[in-house]
Amino acid sequence: MALATGNKEKMNAMTISWGSLGQLWEEPVVTVYVSGSRYTHGLMEANDHFTVSLFPNDKRRALIYLGTHSGRDGDKVKSAGLTPEWTKEGNPTFKEAVMTIECKKIYSHTFEMDKLPADVRAHVWRRKRDEAPHDVYRTD
Repeated sequence: MALATGNKEKMNAMTISWGSLGQLWEEPVVTVYVSGSRYTHGLMEANDHFTVSLFPNDKRRALIYLGTHSGRDGDKVKSAGLTPEWTKEGNPTFKEAVMTIECKKIYSHTFEMDKLPADVRAHVWRRKRDEAPHDVYRTD
């Protein structure tokens, strides 16, 4: 899946593999995690909405590209071979997506590393010691 946020002037997308669908306060919610080091993080902070899109298997290479390249360096959506489209609410999605969930942020919080058990900190950050902690975003 891919998360996308921004507007027609400035948008970005990234592959997501951590997250969940569920229910909170009797409403459906999507929970996603975005590292503070990601270009998309700044756009998540600047916008009240984002989308989560599901793609067919033949777009796997495009999703890999979104997850391994930064939007700071250019138009990675175009380079991935994806076609941005806009929802009626003005949020980014993709022509190639088979399903898109449009989300409104209701909560965000940065993981507090000192509140995670030592073994979890070691496991989660062993490969990415220079990466910022992830923020948790919940939606309505």
